[in-house]
Amino acid sequence: MVTEASSSVPPVPSDRVPPYSEEAEKGVLGSILLDSVRVMDLCIEHRLDEQSFYAPVHRTVFEAMLGLHGQNRVIDVLTVSDQLRDAGKLDGVGGVAALNQLIDATPTAAHAEYYIDIVYQKHLLRRVISCARAAESECYGTVDSADQLLGSVEQAFLDINEQRYGSVTPWSTAVKETMSHVDTILETGKGVTGLSTGFENLDRITMGLRAGEMIVLAARPSMGKTSLAMNIAENVALGKMDPDGKQHTVGIFSLEMSYDALAMRMLCSHAAVPSQKIQRGYVSKVDHGKLVQAASVLNKAPIFLDDTGGLDVLELRARARRMRKKHNVELIVIDYLQLMHSKEYARQGRQIETSQISGNIKAMAKELRVPVLVLSQLSRAPEQRDSKSGKPKLSDLRDSGAIEQDADVVYMLRRPCRYPDDDQHDDRLLAIVDVAKHRNGPTGEVKLNFEEEYTRFRDRARGVDDFGGMEAEDE
Repeated sequence: MVTEASSSVPPVPSDRVPPYSEEAEKGVLGSILLDSVRVMDLCIEHRLDEQSFYAPVHRTVFEAMLGLHGQNRVIDVLTVSDQLRDAGKLDGVGGVAALNQLIDATPTAAHAEYYIDIVYQKHLLRRVISCARAAESECYGTVDSADQLLGSVEQAFLDINEQRYGSVTPWSTAVKETMSHVDTILETGKGVTGLSTGFENLDRITMGLRAGEMIVLAARPSMGKTSLAMNIAENVALGKMDPDGKQHTVGIFSLEMSYDALAMRMLCSHAAVPSQKIQRGYVSKVDHGKLVQAASVLNKAPIFLDDTGGLDVLELRARARRMRKKHNVELIVIDYLQLMHSKEYARQGRQIETSQISGNIKAMAKELRVPVLVLSQLSRAPEQRDSKSGKPKLSDLRDSGAIEQDADVVYMLRRPCRYPDDDQHDDRLLAIVDVAKHRNGPTGEVKLNFEEEYTRFRDRARGVDDFGGMEAEDE
């Protein structure tokens, strides 16, 4: 039975030639020699390099052409032959006669873009084959985790896709899209251009959570950063403050809390029922009614939760990619960055590893075109520097300065009641979100109320002025 099954697998031909077109490669090189200014720009636009050519001779000639182009020199038979001669490679490509043959084989440079596309497509196929073979080889080797291997393979294929050339967006298109945003703002009367966080004061500074942005929510332990992130996720999923009341799908990666603990927290928060009552086994009929009503509402929220612990960043990107494709998630929340790993850079120190993790999260936001809200720990520096208020700075982001660099927006959460010497220590509800970095807008502090008993943040009566600073008085 085994022999019969094995014999049904078609043998792999040993004489397979990788995909390439000798005629198209000659056509590209000949077109460059005929019209170097136009054709070299087309080659650069389509991201052709020497590896795009399969024939070694053609690869060598194009490498010389790239060298001349980088030096802003004229590219013709004379200059290319001199470049090859200086490198000791002219005889290897067949001499000057071989360059003249390239011109003879190309009747016109008018079809250069067609030739370039053929060379590009063949190179793309060869890269796919190379990735597939590498994946097959790794599968037969020692594999610590099949899930992690799948993530790295997906990332390898994604890298091919990311390096594909893209079309240049016409300026008129950019202007039209911008005016569309302006019209929406005028119609709704709100300046939110991304997903609303559900907190009016916060939205007035950041204009919402915008696609492609990496938003970092940082705080010292037990300040409520997970609660704030879950409140934002809930608000987005339920369409709170959305102009049309539209619900938006949210994907959550919880590396710290299990799905049942997170669901319990969100349920109690929405119902305004202390979770301690449930843990102690005391729930009144009124509280039970609130929980039933909250469950009915949250049951319809389009939230997808992955509570796998200790994820490798490439594996997380792979899972987020599938989540985006399958469920069309519009916001991704990661709790939290320091619990992630990068197997490839783990041995190079935590700082470099964290830099790679941060860079991958930013790349993921751009790739999936969704906002990514990632939580991060702060170092002890705020308390050592200012024991009175513990006010953090961007430099306090734990493990790496790359987080500050990669982030488009940074929220820094603190609660004055945690610091006995703070001037606002007696205000038990006060929570301050400092928008310390905002790549596309103003910065400033936003004051919220935090009901710790229900792990619930709410807008404070105090508003935000046009400059992002806080108004002087409460209503």
